[in-house]
Amino acid sequence: MKRRLLLNGKTAGAVLAVAVLAIVVVFLRSESGHAPNARTDSTPVSAHSDEAVDLSPSQLNSIKVQSVGSYVFPVEKEAVGSISLADDLSVDVFPNYQGKLINALVELGDKVQKGQPLYTIDSPDLIQAESTLIGAAATLELTSKELARAKALNGTNGVSERELEQAISDQQTAEGALKAAREAVRVFGKSDAEIDRIVASRRIDPALVVLSPIAGEVTAFNAPPGLLVQPGNAPAPYSVANVTVKWMLADVPESDVPSFRPGEPVEVKVMAYPGRVFKGSVSKIYETVDPNTHRETVRSEISDPKNELRPGMLATFTIRVQKPVEATAIPANGVVRESDGSMTAWVTTDRRHFVQRVIKTGLRNDDQVQVSAGLERGELVVTDNAVFLSNMLQAPPSD
Repeated sequence: MKRRLLLNGKTAGAVLAVAVLAIVVVFLRSESGHAPNARTDSTPVSAHSDEAVDLSPSQLNSIKVQSVGSYVFPVEKEAVGSISLADDLSVDVFPNYQGKLINALVELGDKVQKGQPLYTIDSPDLIQAESTLIGAAATLELTSKELARAKALNGTNGVSERELEQAISDQQTAEGALKAAREAVRVFGKSDAEIDRIVASRRIDPALVVLSPIAGEVTAFNAPPGLLVQPGNAPAPYSVANVTVKWMLADVPESDVPSFRPGEPVEVKVMAYPGRVFKGSVSKIYETVDPNTHRETVRSEISDPKNELRPGMLATFTIRVQKPVEATAIPANGVVRESDGSMTAWVTTDRRHFVQRVIKTGLRNDDQVQVSAGLERGELVVTDNAVFLSNMLQAPPSD
């Protein structure tokens, strides 16, 4: 029993000695300015704690400090799409009848007016109609002569009353047939003057002239001479479109669809014209959602009076979906995304001692970032090259 007590006493003495030694070591280190928990400026820290950095006068030249202010943020939605011709302002110009192409009268890119000839074809249907016209004209001429002769002989017992009536009937029938034949030829685009020339010369004009149904620009050309063209048989010899209005087709997430309404103004930008903005409006929201991408097509009509946009161009469109919002904001160069995904800013009161602060960001526009939490208006913050301070904070200790 005495031996156990003696061992316990020795153990207690050893523990007491170790504790006294530890206290002495801590005291000596604190006296020399090296506390165990002290941190030098080069020690890496967490972005979620308030950490500080002091800058020298030369380092201050690398940053810019301003007061936190406010900014009016437009509430917008953006989407990427492509430019196309407006389908309702573009038409494929087919002939109304089959035939071989004789002559192309305009070229790709030419501007045309409504009713301007585009090409001619050798049409068997036109030839048949003109043949009927010439025959009807000849018949009317003959029946008119017969009627004149019958009238001259009437009353001299040269012709009977019945023969005179028949001559009148034949002449009226021939006159009606000629009118119908003229209308049939007019359907092919022949004018009254051209029809009169056909009748007078008794010569068939086989060239069917195909006219442009709208004013615009030739956007497609497939009309080599000798090509057999038929109504509706693609490709059309010509396509004509009003190129002063374009469509932009953008696929937007289905969650954003309720934000879009027909008639809302949109702004469109394309890579071909940096800094340029083309104005337009939403014209249609399609009803079908792509089951694979869960996106829905929104169509906008874009004004392009100088025909600068080309079909197939990649474009970005922006639409304001509600009234602008005024909020606390700082420039984007004053916000740092840390490695853990958090957003931070650097705050100061004396423009020398800077404290890192975690913030919550929101809307972005024109290099301004909304700060919804973490900063108050009027506070001094680093607004340019804030990443410089974060890099200093995360720098490894120097030897």
